[in-house]
Amino acid sequence: MSDFFERIKDLSPKRLALLADELQSKLNAMEQASSEAIAVIGIGCRFPGGVTDPESYWQLLKTGKHPITPVPPERWDVDEFYDPDPSVAGKTYTRWGGFLDGVDQFDPDFFGISPREALNLDPQQRLLLEVSWEALERAGQSPQQWTGSQTGVYVAIGTADYANLQTRAGNLTEIDAYTGMGSGFCFAAGRLSYVLGLQGPNLALDAACASSLMAVHLACQSLRQRECQMALAGGVNLILSPETNLAFSKTRMMAADGRCKTFDAAADGYVRSEGCAVVVLKRLSEAIAHRDPILALIRGSAVSHGGASGGLTIPNGAAQQNTIRAALAQAKVEPAQIQYVEAQGTGTPLGDTIEVRALSAVFQQGDRP
Repeated sequence: MSDFFERIKDLSPKRLALLADELQSKLNAMEQASSEAIAVIGIGCRFPGGVTDPESYWQLLKTGKHPITPVPPERWDVDEFYDPDPSVAGKTYTRWGGFLDGVDQFDPDFFGISPREALNLDPQQRLLLEVSWEALERAGQSPQQWTGSQTGVYVAIGTADYANLQTRAGNLTEIDAYTGMGSGFCFAAGRLSYVLGLQGPNLALDAACASSLMAVHLACQSLRQRECQMALAGGVNLILSPETNLAFSKTRMMAADGRCKTFDAAADGYVRSEGCAVVVLKRLSEAIAHRDPILALIRGSAVSHGGASGGLTIPNGAAQQNTIRAALAQAKVEPAQIQYVEAQGTGTPLGDTIEVRALSAVFQQGDRP
């Protein structure tokens, strides 16, 4: 620092003013880059109710169709594991869930995967490959554009039902070189980069209900820090075996009637569902320069943990408020400018109350509800 002052002490006032302007311009550019909006340029998705793309998802939302069904027989025999009494061991008190069609259907040749390897491939990995490809296509990105590129991959994944099924089969002699790579969470993200030829950061993560939002947050951070030039961020979940349902029944997390009654006096839990969604992200300036389709902008995001609260799974209202305010601050958006909020809405009397109070504390101003 002293060397810097030695070099500038003999500069004329005019030169000092020019230097100050130059330094200020560089600081402004750095600040702008660190908070640049992130453009969503492509989306791929699969959801219950026959949803295979954003258009069919929008139609599902518009019509209000209820895609929740009883557990299909190809998943497991729901009668074998059902009992309305939550205290009964080895049973679940709900028959319901959201399920995808054709999760056993996959074209391994398209992705250069051998039939033997595909047999051990968790259907969640298969879905991620298909939906990521679709998202890139919808973003107008050809394989020639993304192969070898600094594209990051951020995948939310937290269930290992396919591995449970393989273990339950009990034939240890069938474990081969592909078994571990077919079910390991790290390989869900790693396989995407490998198959698509992507050379940016790669991460699989599990943050419970926040997993996919965390993946998007980390992708945005990497883009702003110039760790990657494009990013794939998303999540996947399949319900292939009953173990998680049994565990969640013991904690009374799930709605017995298959309806998540958020912010309702009758709220009694949420409904487990399958799905996969991937977004393609770029810095706004580059999306504009490359004339990419810009579907939405992410101006700010924030993450945190509730720390010590009433229990491991009980939200911390004060921490929620701080996180919302941090996201607004990064986005340079005032609470009064927000017109729509999508809540977590777990459909529990305790969690819903804490969440709505946190939202009210941040967004309720004057006469505004």
